[in-house]
Amino acid sequence: MNSQTVFQGTARAPHRALFKALGFIDEEFSRPLVGVVSAQSGIVPGHKHLGEVAAAAADGVRMAGGTPVTFPVIGVCDGIAMGHAGMRYSLPTRELIADSIECMVRAHCFDALVCVPNCDKIVPGMLMAAARLNLPTVFVSGGPMLAGRGKDGRPLTLTTMFEAVGAAAAGRISDADLAALEDAACPGCGSCAGMFTANSMNCVTEALGIALPGNGTAPAVSAERLRLAKRAGLAVMEALRKGIKARDLLSEAAFGNALALDMALGCSTNTALHLPAVAHEAGITLTLDRFQEASAVTPNLCRLAPAGDAVIEDLHAAGGIPAVLAELARKGLVTLDAPTVYGTLQDALRGAVNLNPKVLRPIDDPWSPTGGLAVLKGNLAPAGCVVKRSAVAPAMLRHEGPARVFDCEEDAFEAITGGRIRAGDVIVIRYEGPRGGPGMKEMLAPTAALAGMGLDETVALVTDGRFSGATKGAAIGHLSPEAAEGGLLALVKEGDTISIDIDAGTITLKVDDYTLAARAKEGAPRKKAPLSGYLARYAAQAGSAAGGAVFS
Repeated sequence: MNSQTVFQGTARAPHRALFKALGFIDEEFSRPLVGVVSAQSGIVPGHKHLGEVAAAAADGVRMAGGTPVTFPVIGVCDGIAMGHAGMRYSLPTRELIADSIECMVRAHCFDALVCVPNCDKIVPGMLMAAARLNLPTVFVSGGPMLAGRGKDGRPLTLTTMFEAVGAAAAGRISDADLAALEDAACPGCGSCAGMFTANSMNCVTEALGIALPGNGTAPAVSAERLRLAKRAGLAVMEALRKGIKARDLLSEAAFGNALALDMALGCSTNTALHLPAVAHEAGITLTLDRFQEASAVTPNLCRLAPAGDAVIEDLHAAGGIPAVLAELARKGLVTLDAPTVYGTLQDALRGAVNLNPKVLRPIDDPWSPTGGLAVLKGNLAPAGCVVKRSAVAPAMLRHEGPARVFDCEEDAFEAITGGRIRAGDVIVIRYEGPRGGPGMKEMLAPTAALAGMGLDETVALVTDGRFSGATKGAAIGHLSPEAAEGGLLALVKEGDTISIDIDAGTITLKVDDYTLAARAKEGAPRKKAPLSGYLARYAAQAGSAAGGAVFS
């Protein structure tokens, strides 16, 4: 089906009448109908301005001879949903977004699609829809927020605020200090300023070839962002003329490029959920083993917040994603002839220069010879788990300590801020996986509280839930299988020894098989409130985190 299905022929006179009710004129019926799907809303700082970005993209479509039509999708602000039951709804919206776009596009017979996302689940949800629909598609995000500035001139991000909560609880800062940070940390619209999930995924769209260079890093408030949106509209019309569809771009080579960029940037651990889910829609299997293989050979070149003090605007000034890809190309770590919406990846590298080696390390002088993410396996996670290695203090790359066990995030957060966690502990938060949560809550609040209290370099945290890209420290998530699905995590007891070796890629519960068998025979009772509504449906359908938590 295409737009002529609803535009042409005598039988479509009623359809044309409805289009004319929208203000369409006859001349538009002979032009391609291009959907511009926007996540604009008044509740998400990263999305507040997306109406303007979408309008610019529509201008580009119109300049190139198309007929643009804008339609919306939902979006949850992970920062506002953080630390309470609302976070259970964040990851599940990814599937809702993909499904709703499919419904809108198929029902109205669009010829092509421009996707205007910005924040955490919206980018992957739109990517999943693009792969599923397989139309000519271009992404243009809303862009990153500028960093706030503290009294000392250092950049502030949302991580600063969550860590300040822990610092206030420990008496390390005053209420006045907290209020001053609150006023300064998030100065305006855009996706939060560090290498968090939203910016990770927006940068990855460049490596996938489905977005124009600059999409991941040009600031939200810049005129460059609007110019980029217009060019995206032009580009989707060119892709339509050439017959370039989403799956032509979302190839094995493109996902290899995305993994290399992921490791070089030290992206959010959430990429290990979202990239496999997008690949699944494209008919490609992307396992955690592939992440570890990429990490083993790809140097970590950037340490943006929370791993360092630099922020996304600094990476943009240093040359952006093309400069990162150019560094990777020097060692043959990316496939340069992979197709993109503007040619090949090689075209993005023309003129790319690393303008700030302090922000973007040359590939011969990396932060580390291996990537920013690491995959661990062991009896606690036979199917794997993930940690943002670039944000782990060197002293915590190996850690062994007693388990402090909690059956939900809220109890763990209370223990942390209440001073009941000690140096050397291993916090275990279970029953927060895709099915057990349900919804696989993102847990920045407890990890940031640990950092704010000065415990992030002495305490580890493991969970079958997940973490914000803003998390730093030995925070190990996505333990699979999850506790609710019979994972060993359900059998851990207070005081058990857990051993973690990030360099070796292992995570081990040091309890003998006889004891574990006895615990399994006793069962692991857990009180759980009955589910209803969408969360009940999600819990019944969501798969393992190791496979991207896709619907089964």
